Amino acid sequence: MRPSRYAAGRDRSHFPRRRFDPSGPAGRALILLALAVACGIGLGVGLPNVSPTVGRITGDYAAGGPAADALSRLVIDDDPDRSGYDRSLFGYRATDDDGNGCDVREDVLARDLTDVRYVTAGGCAVRSGTLDDPYTGRTIRFVRGARTSSAVQIDHVVALENAWQSGARDWDTATRYRFGNDLANLLAVDGPANQEKGSASAAYWLPTNGDYRCRYVARQIAVKAAYGLTVTSREQRAMQSVLAACPGEPLP
Repeated sequence: MRPSRYAAGRDRSHFPRRRFDPSGPAGRALILLALAVACGIGLGVGLPNVSPTVGRITGDYAAGGPAADALSRLVIDDDPDRSGYDRSLFGYRATDDDGNGCDVREDVLARDLTDVRYVTAGGCAVRSGTLDDPYTGRTIRFVRGARTSSAVQIDHVVALENAWQSGARDWDTATRYRFGNDLANLLAVDGPANQEKGSASAAYWLPTNGDYRCRYVARQIAVKAAYGLTVTSREQRAMQSVLAACPGEPLP
């Protein structure tokens, strides 16, 4: 049996359809609650990047292990001085510290490339080879030549200018030359990536190859520790943030 018109009308009036009223007390309370939740999420995500203090509290910079411990011992200097810097003061490729008669660039190419072939048998000059580039993750075929050699460049992991303003300006010539040709601070890498990095510290540049970032930062820390170089607060935080993703990262 169909309900009468009276019954249907009665039902609708007895159970009125509820609509959201933003102007009412309940509506205003729901809006305020939604805004509070949204602000809380935004603060939780954004504050570690805005405030170093909040970042430490939330664990954004928490790191442990040999590399992190060594980083914590580096002196912080937030007033670095680059005045007087000149790349030639480091004598890159001007020494032969291992006494093998080879240019340090050739030493690094021979160490970091695979399938190495030399210009002459028993010589130093690398004619060709394959680089598994740590900075980009690309595989690069190196061929010596005026137009091709720059595809693979030798990077100072702690850049010379960064070293200068981190303490090397006070070194004697012998120490600067040793640093400029230290195999522990030299890597064969993708040429464009090396140019993009320039003299930037970890605060401003990291390899696009995420899998290498922990080892990259650990190597920078090891070099700075070995030579007593400083870091800025921003550089330290950037390194801590990287190392937080790889607890226990060793020094190279």
